[in-house]
Amino acid sequence: MSIVTDALVPDIGDFKEVEVIDILIKPGDAVQPEDPLVTLESDKASMDIPATDAGIVQEVMIKVGDKVAEGSVILRLLPSDDLKTAVAAPVPEAAPPAESSSPSSLKSAQKNVQKTTSTPEPADLSLSPPVPAADLPEDAVMQSPLRPPPVATVVDQKAFVSAHASPAVRRFARELGVDLSKVQGSGRKNRVTKEDVQGFVKQALSTGMPAAAETTAGGIGIPAIPEVDFSKFGPIEVQPLSRIKKLTGKHLHRAWLNVPMVTHHDEADITELEAFRKSLKEEATKQGLRVTPLAFLLKALAAVLRMHPHVNASLAPDGESLVLKQYCHIGVAVDTPNGLVVPVIQNVDQKGIFELAAELGEVSVRARDGKLKMQDLQGGCFSISSLGGIGGTAFTPLVNAPEVAILGVTKSRMAPVWNGAEFVPRLLLPLDLTYDHRVIDGAQAARFMVDLCAVIRDLRRLLL
Repeated sequence: MSIVTDALVPDIGDFKEVEVIDILIKPGDAVQPEDPLVTLESDKASMDIPATDAGIVQEVMIKVGDKVAEGSVILRLLPSDDLKTAVAAPVPEAAPPAESSSPSSLKSAQKNVQKTTSTPEPADLSLSPPVPAADLPEDAVMQSPLRPPPVATVVDQKAFVSAHASPAVRRFARELGVDLSKVQGSGRKNRVTKEDVQGFVKQALSTGMPAAAETTAGGIGIPAIPEVDFSKFGPIEVQPLSRIKKLTGKHLHRAWLNVPMVTHHDEADITELEAFRKSLKEEATKQGLRVTPLAFLLKALAAVLRMHPHVNASLAPDGESLVLKQYCHIGVAVDTPNGLVVPVIQNVDQKGIFELAAELGEVSVRARDGKLKMQDLQGGCFSISSLGGIGGTAFTPLVNAPEVAILGVTKSRMAPVWNGAEFVPRLLLPLDLTYDHRVIDGAQAARFMVDLCAVIRDLRRLLL
């Protein structure tokens, strides 16, 4: 007798309910170790769950839209020698669409329609053509039970079958009447996802119903941006957003709508800090390290967050209490070819400058190579977004909710500073603190920045 094994969701950190957005296998498929099985998506990132053993997929235990956690059963796996047995079992065909009707029933329906139209009795609303919204009173438009038109009435079956999509997405598209050949895929290897189908439906509905497009988006009272055909004005190229950019965009949009943000701008004198950093260059090089100002900023922030516990906190979901964190994990925004990610440096307050520099280098490489794990992106108390290596004088970073503050950093500059007797050249670092005004008021933000600038100006304060 063959031994059936279960493929389980591995350790994905503290995430308890991660949504399944794509099923990459089906019963009868042969899989090898490291082959992707399913794609999971959290608020911050998506990841493929690989197979740990080789074998034949006997049964898939989850579906798109399910919420899973560590230990959830993904599928049941047969040994590879049971391939013939696994594929011998017939796969039940999908039931014919409910809309399909026999010729006799169609003829009967036609007769009924003709009978209805030949009598002076009131017509059935279900058979009546919809009245244009412009011809109805305003209150009638608001209360009308008219259903939106179908997205697509004719589906190219040949193109539908050849489209790159999972069985679950195909079923979802059939239910909505969507031609998959016309949907641009955003998944792995341009695979069409459920979200792509939903986006196609929304686009089709907005195009077919101008009145709806002019109302509100998402039911939150915000007018939708009108669609523009840019090709009318000149040549264009359409590039789909990467999955990371789409996830980041949704997360930041949600934060922007829910968090009242204010930004406080300041400058820190890093003249002595920069001199000390350069003095460490030779020692750091021997250890294969590159010590950047960011390592010192992390250390300074750890000290100041301890002085201001309300900044090292999160607002409870009910908005009635504040969760004060006794640990110090700081997220660092990293620019990657696929978009912005924010890996988290754990226990910053317990690490030295060289240790922080080494970890910053390692996590940056893994982020750019797309090798970050779920646990690398969670647990942050505070975030840093640094543009110092690029330029700029100031900007407004967005709070990475549920955190309550984020620090923006731009390029340092030399400037004359009055010391009481004369102007002297000093190296100044622009800092921008964006904070959740529900938790932090302007005075608290100013005190936080004063203390941060003091620590950065004189690193000896880290010993206090």
